[in-house]
Amino acid sequence: MADETDKPESGEPERPDATKPADTPAIAATPPASSIPDAGELVGADAEKAAMVEQAKSRVAAVKESLGQKAAVPATPAAAAGAPKAPVKKKEEGPKPTDASENKLVKKLKARFDGVVTEALEFIGQITIRVEPTRIVEVCSFLRDDVESAFNYLSDLTCVHFPMRKEAPFEMVYNLYSISHNERVRLKASISEAEGIDSVTSVWPAANWMEREVYDLFGVSFKNHPDLRRILLPPDWEGHPLRKDFPLEFIENEWTRKHLPEMTDVQREQLEQRRAYGLEILSVPQERMMREIFQGGKEVMPKDK
Repeated sequence: MADETDKPESGEPERPDATKPADTPAIAATPPASSIPDAGELVGADAEKAAMVEQAKSRVAAVKESLGQKAAVPATPAAAAGAPKAPVKKKEEGPKPTDASENKLVKKLKARFDGVVTEALEFIGQITIRVEPTRIVEVCSFLRDDVESAFNYLSDLTCVHFPMRKEAPFEMVYNLYSISHNERVRLKASISEAEGIDSVTSVWPAANWMEREVYDLFGVSFKNHPDLRRILLPPDWEGHPLRKDFPLEFIENEWTRKHLPEMTDVQREQLEQRRAYGLEILSVPQERMMREIFQGGKEVMPKDK
């Protein structure tokens, strides 16, 4: 007799062909055909990645478009016909010298010395006065002794060489300073090598060595100078190195042949090779010193004992 617990609770009769769910394995449900994506369609993470890529592309395209709009120039009939472009805006020009004929000091010099001032310019608040070279001592003495000017200090005295000026290639420059008034003025005088110029050592004793330097390096002769001789180069040196026509490279002249040691053929060939490479400025002085040491029989680097 069958157990009552084996009967179903519903009371329905049990069919012999019926199968119980617990007796068969679970089978996954097959999705419908409408939910399956077509070939090449992205789903899930791939779709999100593709969306991010498209957003980046759109941003790049927008930037390129904005840059193109800024750089683009609207086409006009004149441009289409090949009209020239608008000129590039030039930079603002710096200050230029202006006429200083109405300056108080210039007027005073003109009133005191007839025809001595040939030009007067002002540049960045500084006055430059060109005077006749034959009266340079008179002008300097007046500027030093005048109470209103009192240029009692010669801050600099130099020269500039202009080879293209055949009549007066040398331009003397005097920079004066007034200690009491804190003012400056520059005097200029154009001269030739033959005529020279008067010395201002009687006005400012400090001009002694300055004029000697100009004489040494430019060849300008100063009349009435107390001791006019070379100050930087040897007394028998040939030429004046600060002239524009003086050669820049190392030169062999009478002084070098007289005072420097003789060179052998090998040393001369080495020197020429170095000159071809532009090394003579650095190597020649040291080379000559070493040759002198060797010729004297001295030991270059004595060993420690």
